[in-house]
Amino acid sequence: MPEKVLIITYYWPPSGGAGVQRWLKFTKYLPASGWLPVVLTVNPENAAYPVKDTSLYGDIPLDVEVHRTRATNYFSLYSKDQSKIPSAGFASESNKGIKSAISRFLRGNFFIPDPRKGWNKYAFRKACELIKTENIGHVITTSPPHSTQLIGLKLKHKFPQIRWVADLRDPWTDIYYYEMFHPTFLAKMVDRAMEKSVLKRADGILTVGNSLASLFADKVPDIEDKIHVIPNGFDEEDFEGIASTQPDALTITYVGTLSEVYPVDGFLKAIKGLNAGEKPVHLRFVGSIQESVRAMIIAETEGCISEFIPYSDHPVAIKHMMSSSLLLMIIPDHPSGKSIITGKLFEYMASGKPVLFIGPVDGDAAHLLARCGYQGIFGYDNQDGIRNFILKIASGRTIVRADFHAEYSRRALTNNLSNFIYGNTH
Repeated sequence: MPEKVLIITYYWPPSGGAGVQRWLKFTKYLPASGWLPVVLTVNPENAAYPVKDTSLYGDIPLDVEVHRTRATNYFSLYSKDQSKIPSAGFASESNKGIKSAISRFLRGNFFIPDPRKGWNKYAFRKACELIKTENIGHVITTSPPHSTQLIGLKLKHKFPQIRWVADLRDPWTDIYYYEMFHPTFLAKMVDRAMEKSVLKRADGILTVGNSLASLFADKVPDIEDKIHVIPNGFDEEDFEGIASTQPDALTITYVGTLSEVYPVDGFLKAIKGLNAGEKPVHLRFVGSIQESVRAMIIAETEGCISEFIPYSDHPVAIKHMMSSSLLLMIIPDHPSGKSIITGKLFEYMASGKPVLFIGPVDGDAAHLLARCGYQGIFGYDNQDGIRNFILKIASGRTIVRADFHAEYSRRALTNNLSNFIYGNTH
C-alpha cells in the first residue's frame, strides 16, 4: 500500500514558470517509487501567478489528490490586473519611478517574508485536516515563496511526530534581488529569524545545488547532516515527438527572465559586427525581458535580427530550444549567482544543442556543464572567448558532444527523493 506524502506548494498548474516544474515532475513520478502524493495548493482565483501555463495540467497523475484553498492576494494592492504580477520578486520590473520605489519598500518591510503569505492561514487549516483524515506522516514544503516554509514550521509544532522536509529552491535572505526591496535592519532581522527557525526545525532540508546547501548550512550550527542536494532535471517525455532541427541562419536562443541584474554587455559586445555566414545572426529571446534590457539589445545588435517572444507554454519553449543553433544562459551578477542552477539548464542540455554559459565560472551551473563535457563556459567580460565560441558553432566545426548523464532525468531524481522522504540518504 503506497504511503501518503503531503506536498505543500504555492506554484501548481495553471501556474507556469520555473517554480512549478520541480514538484509537478516529482509528483508525476513519486507513485512509481511507492508514494501517493497529496498536493495542497492555492485556488487559482486567489493566486498571484506571474505567468500561467495550462499545458502543465497534463503532467498531473489522475490518481493524485489536489486540494486547493482560498488565499488573500496582497498583490491585488499592487495591480488589479493580475496579468501584471511582478515576477522574480520585482527583479524583472523597472527600478525607476516613485511607484516602483514605494512598492519595493512596502514589499520588503511590511510583507515578510513575502506577499504570498496571504495563503498561509488557509493552507495551514487544510493541512491539519489532511494530516488527521489521511493519516499523513510526511510533509514537504517547497519555496519560493518562502512564506510556504512557515506553514511547515507551524505544522511541525502542532504535529511533532511528522517528518517535515523543507525544499528550498533558491536562497532566502541572500537572493540576488533581496536588496531591491530596501529592507530595514529590523526587517532583515525578522526575515533572518524566520529563515533560521525553518532550517533548525525541519527534519530534512532539500536544495538544488552544493553552494546553496553550504549557504544554508552556515546559518545554523550542526545541520549539515540533514541537508541533501537533489538538483532540478529534465523530463524525457517533454521532448518526445519534438524533432531537433538546424536553422538556416545562426540562431541563438535565450529562454527565461532577463532583467538588469543579468549582465548582457559582454555577450552583446561579442556579437557586435559578427560575421557568421551569409545570413545575419538571429537572436531569439523567449520569456519576460525587461524593457530597458530589450532596448539595449536592439541598440547594440545592429546587423542582427532580434526576436522577442512573450512567455510561452512549456512545450512551445522546448520547440524553440530544439530549433536553435545555440542556447544562451546568463546568470545574475551577484554573490548568490554561484548557487543558481535552474531547471532550464537541464532542459538546455537535454535538447542536445550547444550551450553558451555566461556567469561565474566557479559556480554550480558552470561546474555541472563542465562535468557533462560542455565547452562554452565564460565569465561576464570574456568577449573574445564568447565571440570565438560562437564562430566555432557557426562554422560547423565539431564540438565535443556533452555526455549528458541520465542521473538528471526527473524519473531518476525522484528515486533519490523517495529515499530522502523516508530519512535515508544512503
